[in-house]
Amino acid sequence: MLEREEPYTIAWDVENECILYIDQTLLPGRYEQMRCATVDDLARAIRRLEVRGAPALGIAGAMGVALAAVRSRETDLKRFSGEVGRAGDLLAGTRPTAVNLAWGIDRVQRKMAVAASVAEAKGIAVAEANAVAEEDELTCRRLGEFGEELFPEKCTVLTHCNAGALACRCWGTALGTIRSAVEAGKDVRVIACETRPLNQGSRLTCWELARDGIDVTLIPDSSAAYLMRKGKIDLVVVGADRITKDAAFNKIGTYMHAVAAHHHGIPFYVAAPVSTFDLSRRETDVTVEERDRSELTYCGDKKLAPDNVNVLNYAFDATPLDLVDAIVTEIGVLRPPYTESFQLVGMDRGGRS
Repeated sequence: MLEREEPYTIAWDVENECILYIDQTLLPGRYEQMRCATVDDLARAIRRLEVRGAPALGIAGAMGVALAAVRSRETDLKRFSGEVGRAGDLLAGTRPTAVNLAWGIDRVQRKMAVAASVAEAKGIAVAEANAVAEEDELTCRRLGEFGEELFPEKCTVLTHCNAGALACRCWGTALGTIRSAVEAGKDVRVIACETRPLNQGSRLTCWELARDGIDVTLIPDSSAAYLMRKGKIDLVVVGADRITKDAAFNKIGTYMHAVAAHHHGIPFYVAAPVSTFDLSRRETDVTVEERDRSELTYCGDKKLAPDNVNVLNYAFDATPLDLVDAIVTEIGVLRPPYTESFQLVGMDRGGRS
């Protein structure tokens, strides 16, 4: 019912040896696929959030290494490896909170390390980057199947930011659970927060769900708690950019939804692949990105705040895991106590323990 013959969010162009991606900054007004032929262009696209979403960033990191490899003119293996390594460092620095980006970069670089020649290294890089992308699609499908079991037959679910097809190769994580529930025949209505400061909820989540014919209502971020109090929300499902041993990092505003859901006795779920786990770290070890002040002080060309006003514009917040009722992954639904559940993640080769 929900299948569409459309380009993936991000993909490798075999013929031109470059990266193709959907520019998410143009949505919902324009749906356009871009071609990226240099690592500098990819870094710019990631910084501008043309490419965004934890799993999609993992693919971007992997393909960025492959792009650096195939575009390199070095013939000496040691110098070649150094050049590709610097490209990986550049990409990893663009989004420090999103762990999947570094995970994708590291995965391809580790595979390349066994190459005996530059030509072999290039072949390994492209093959491994494509493997990352293909596995992401399977991961999201499995994750969605586990997640849909948490949905009542008829329900209204709140989601925050965009953890859909645009945040992955396709299907999605949080939205993947919703899509899977709808596909299973459940009557699901969605309430999507606008998600400040860059409106991924209104621009992307609403666009995706409306195209799929899924009932979606847009709300201001600040009205979610009121709707919970009025009994209008049955569960909350969000994605994550990093999960440490004590917290889940997601778009700013997620924490307040978790607090409100806990107060009102509403299940709060996080949906994320194993590659998003960073169990060697705690919340205090993670750098939380801050965005430019202009994202809050301007709407297009219209000024919304005086120039002399200070702006604090965090991109993410951290939700303590004691507020999370379950974490949906491709290996199953993890529940408290998470110190025990996370042992399953450590046994999976994709985990970061």
